[in-house]
Amino acid sequence: MTSPLLIADLPWLLYRSFFALPRSIQDGEGHPVGALLGTVNALLSAIEACAPRAVVACTGAEQARYRVELYPPYHAHRDPMPGELRWQWERAPALLAGFHWLVAGDEELEADDVMFSYARVEEEGGGTALLLTGDRDLFQAVTARVAVLPSRREEGSDAIGPAQVRGRYGVAPALVPDFIALRGDPSDGLPGAPGIGAKTAAALLAEHGSLEALLDDAATGLGRVRGRRALTLTEHAQQLRDFKRIATLVRVDLARPPDRATDPSGGAEAARALGMRRLAERLERAAAP
Repeated sequence: MTSPLLIADLPWLLYRSFFALPRSIQDGEGHPVGALLGTVNALLSAIEACAPRAVVACTGAEQARYRVELYPPYHAHRDPMPGELRWQWERAPALLAGFHWLVAGDEELEADDVMFSYARVEEEGGGTALLLTGDRDLFQAVTARVAVLPSRREEGSDAIGPAQVRGRYGVAPALVPDFIALRGDPSDGLPGAPGIGAKTAAALLAEHGSLEALLDDAATGLGRVRGRRALTLTEHAQQLRDFKRIATLVRVDLARPPDRATDPSGGAEAARALGMRRLAERLERAAAP
């Protein structure tokens, strides 16, 4: 099997590292650089594990406008980005580019959409892809040639493929947006259908095959879904369709990236330019013959 394309969720990596690592990790001028360090370390660890043919770090808008128009509370509960993280966020592309990693984004759509698009382009080109993210929305991208890397140690070391998505959600990857619409997604501010949790959502989708078929059944009042549940689903039908549209990732027009080997020497130079001396020294040792 060919080496995979490693597709990384840059906002998730930066946020996770910012809150996980101490503010005492600083550059020579007192700026915290823990988010940058944690992001680089996570990518280097993933590279060591999967030996990718190239690395793409994806970014994008904080929220796509059309998703907010469909449901104004979408992402509204999230706190503004801390200033110390913003400083690192702005410098991340230059640091990652030093490693010869591609940094790609979209001004209108979100990082998830860009990641999804690269996964599809790689698959259509005959390759395989691994997604480095903690966002479960991307489970819908999973196929026989696309998998998600586990984001926590307790999840084990195996990549998350179609069987693992079914084991977690009870539905196939293609039905993940339907599942999110029904169950809700607190991280995105989507409440889902009143009174329907994860197990019920999975059972309803297994029985009906899709959210639309479920809503059609509920609307008749004569199908398998009746009574109060049918009434609830019918009353919230349009909102649930909007939730599914919000949860469904969108293709971005982009090209399949060429092979790009990681360059530790270039990464060391970029790290030194940001005052990250220890990281630079470690990379220089790794690059030494």
